[in-house]
Amino acid sequence: MGQFQLGLNTSTIRPADLMDKIRIAGETGYTAIELWNDDLTAYEEQGGSLSDVKKALDDYGLSVPTIIALHGWLNTTGTEHQEAIEEAKRRMAQAAAVGSTYIISSPPREVADLQLGGENYRELLELGREFGVKPAMEFLGFVDGINQVKQAWEVMEVADHPDSTIVLDPFHIYRGGGEIEDMEGIPGEKIAVFHFNDAPAEPARAEQTDADRVYPGDGILDLGRMISILKDAGYAGVISLELFNPNYWEQDPTEVARIGLEKTKSVLSAA
Repeated sequence: MGQFQLGLNTSTIRPADLMDKIRIAGETGYTAIELWNDDLTAYEEQGGSLSDVKKALDDYGLSVPTIIALHGWLNTTGTEHQEAIEEAKRRMAQAAAVGSTYIISSPPREVADLQLGGENYRELLELGREFGVKPAMEFLGFVDGINQVKQAWEVMEVADHPDSTIVLDPFHIYRGGGEIEDMEGIPGEKIAVFHFNDAPAEPARAEQTDADRVYPGDGILDLGRMISILKDAGYAGVISLELFNPNYWEQDPTEVARIGLEKTKSVLSAA
């Protein structure tokens, strides 16, 4: 739609099985889909092949901007860190097998050493080059450490690597106590993906969890302002609907995907 591709993060319809998620995204009219490593692993463990997943994606004309996610890499050293790197290799291989451009690299829950985090992020980025996948730095509004744009950006600055990118997400900007203006000045090419969602007025900001996310336009966030900033930045990537709302999970997944796409288009049209 315009300069953006519209994507479905499969967390939005989590109860559906992997192949149904792909079919639903394609049939509903999305052009991109974000998949989760855990879903890919479960599919393989049940005897499925990632080549079949890639074929399904191709059949429905779906690009894969990101796979989610890498954990345990940022704030670790020694044996614990090495174990995280070995798991990262497995997950990067999955991402490469389904044609993903990026793999989201999540921060820890605890307060993190940003210098160490930057050094470890650089290591991840170098590793990603071996797989043809770029690790994208994520901040999470509900963690104690890297919960705003500025900390994630500091990790990127320490890493000082040409492949570094950031994941932006309205809910996490709000939940972490950040400002929309934190997005300003980020070049479009440094944004891996823009997750799309909204936040309700209740419960209070500091009490909200991923489960409280609502459809774009159904909450209180100034999504139009965020889209304007993305346009000004020259971002031309994926706007990806990412919800974790258990009320939506109880509904027909095709209907949830359809409503989400309609509401996304409505917000973008008004921006």
